Amino acid sequence: MTPSRQAAAGLRDRVEAARLPPAGPELFIALDIDGTLVRRDGALSSRVCDAVRKHMEAGTHLSLATGRGIPGAREVLDAAGMREGAAVCSNGAITLDVERDAVLDSHTFDPSAGLAALHSLMPEALYAVESIGRPRRVTADFPPGELSGPSVVLPVEALPVPDATRMIVRGLDEDPDEFLRVVRGAGLDGVEYYIGWTAWVDVAPEGTSKAAALEGVRRRLDVDPRATVAVGDGGNDVEMLGWAGLGVAMGGAPEPVAAAADAQTGSVEEDGLASLLDLLLG
Repeated sequence: MTPSRQAAAGLRDRVEAARLPPAGPELFIALDIDGTLVRRDGALSSRVCDAVRKHMEAGTHLSLATGRGIPGAREVLDAAGMREGAAVCSNGAITLDVERDAVLDSHTFDPSAGLAALHSLMPEALYAVESIGRPRRVTADFPPGELSGPSVVLPVEALPVPDATRMIVRGLDEDPDEFLRVVRGAGLDGVEYYIGWTAWVDVAPEGTSKAAALEGVRRRLDVDPRATVAVGDGGNDVEMLGWAGLGVAMGGAPEPVAAAADAQTGSVEEDGLASLLDLLLG
């Protein structure tokens, strides 16, 4: 048996062992966006879109759970044809009612101290601060395709707002390992932070996570905790993979992410999400 067939068989076994309800209103599936639903080039495959559509037609509760802010989440919601349910944005700082395009829940923080500490250590990095209802504030334009929605370029001292939902630090020439060492040594207090796929860190309000926000959505839906599935590929997905009744890591996910999951599917380039969603359709 080839490695890909072995992986598919193992995923099938784990899905069966989870004893999940069939696709429909008793099932809740949370999906990371980048590297899970959407490929690295921003593309959304037709096979993934078809599997998502079938679950929506069956009545399955689908939620996006992403580090992206609301504008970035909206882009993918529209592309996937997802017009109902909830979307967890900014790593859990915002929960959006998709149908009403209204914020259900939000958590904010003052990024001033963290921004000052990180900027003193990495003055050449790019910085961004997001909040609800305002354009994103950035120190300079980020590389194409990395941010969605409107941004305004301002001096670093003008970035902080008292009700930020996310702060982003994007290294340019830093080695990712050195970047991580600097971030961890910056003494960030009263916040959560998540390391991205490169020299990138998201800073969020203390106590927020995708898992915590998804638990709020689950309670609103009154879905059994064991009837939940979460799929992701990054460090900010670890908690939600442990939260879910069945946590599934994407193929190629870093070892700590794969270790936090109950199962692993194919990579985003292999439409690993579609493979899982098809199995959950029965």
